[in-house]
Amino acid sequence: MQDECLICKAPLEYFETSQTMTCAICGKTEQSRACCVSGHYVCDACHTRGLDSIFGVCLNETGKNPYTILAQLMDLPFCHMHGPEHHTMVGASLLTAYHNAGGTIDLLLALGEMQDRGRKVPGGACGFWGACGAGISAGMYVSIVTGSTPLAGEAWGLSNQMTARVLAALGELGGPRCCKRNSFVAIREAAAFTRECLGISMDLGEMVCTHSHQNNQCHKAECPFHPKKAEP
Repeated sequence: MQDECLICKAPLEYFETSQTMTCAICGKTEQSRACCVSGHYVCDACHTRGLDSIFGVCLNETGKNPYTILAQLMDLPFCHMHGPEHHTMVGASLLTAYHNAGGTIDLLLALGEMQDRGRKVPGGACGFWGACGAGISAGMYVSIVTGSTPLAGEAWGLSNQMTARVLAALGELGGPRCCKRNSFVAIREAAAFTRECLGISMDLGEMVCTHSHQNNQCHKAECPFHPKKAEP
């Protein structure tokens, strides 16, 4: 089983209110609601260090399956079992599959925008904001491909519908959080939404989690992506 803290591998604990903490890696002091039980805190910037490596994978990918793209990103060294890196990776996978399936976007510019937006969604948003970052990332994806702004009409509506669709599905599954499960749900709902509302068909076959052994809070057979679900 993979533990939580990047420093000492101890479990994380969460607080209802923010506390002043100092990052054990870069020394930055800021407000946060989480640290490990030994007191170590790692800021989101340090947690997502290496996120730029998604560009190389996505720009060289020719497939239309956002799950297989996301799986590649999850296997990169910078990606942890849980963390805010997923808030960028979901949208990046969808943008890449959308582009390869015939969607008209400048992929390099779109990925840069996705990274800029995704970095701004903090870790723990699922529990503290009531809005999982994977769902927000899917909404960002639709916002980028439709050119939505706060003053847009149809594009504004589509972007919010996308986020809401993912959050509703996650709410039905319940907690505690699993960044892998939530990302897979976001990919599944976004692929269907893209086909129904944007007229672009991605490839999306069976999705099976290969990270359950790393998750101390795994839902196991209750998770729709657990390996046991794929057994005949």
